[in-house]
Amino acid sequence: MEKEELIKSLKNKGFNDKIITAFQHVKRENFVHEKFRRMAYEDIALPLSNDQTISQPSTIALALSILKIKENQKVLEIGSGCGYTLALISEIIGEKGKAYGIEIVKELADDSINNLKEYSNITIYNKNGKEKLDEAPFNRILISAALTEIPHEILDQLSENGIIVAPIGSNFMQTLTSIRKREGKFTVEKEIPGFIFVHFVD
Repeated sequence: MEKEELIKSLKNKGFNDKIITAFQHVKRENFVHEKFRRMAYEDIALPLSNDQTISQPSTIALALSILKIKENQKVLEIGSGCGYTLALISEIIGEKGKAYGIEIVKELADDSINNLKEYSNITIYNKNGKEKLDEAPFNRILISAALTEIPHEILDQLSENGIIVAPIGSNFMQTLTSIRKREGKFTVEKEIPGFIFVHFVD
């Protein structure tokens, strides 16, 4: 599949213009291993190092869609891997927005710093995803790894009226879930079953 075909497929799935434009601008081939670059625009997950993967584009688009990212927001991705999703987020939030990535695997964190060197509004941390960042609270939090439940250490970093999206379930199947914080309480807004993410590394 070529990039144009992937973009057409995402358009046919009904994703909004900001998400489509982000996928048009970001070169996925820059975030995958050289031996997989010919497959960069297939709508599939591809292997990274340390048994991690870069998620399939349609799954990322869906997560970003239910995350409801807006311009100028402060967004955290936990399990940011090679940095591809952060690049897409950067395109959506614009120059005045700020994106932060936490990646526990040092090799991946180092790779993503290199991959994202042209993005001035992205900061990467090589940390455990449950560690609180000084930049908290965040308008949006995306967890790109499977959890049985979202730890309070992460929920506590979400701002009022903020949204967090995570794949919640067993190691074998998860439900992509969006949760909004209102008046200090967390309410599930959307649940989409049928996903398999790499497991959250604690």
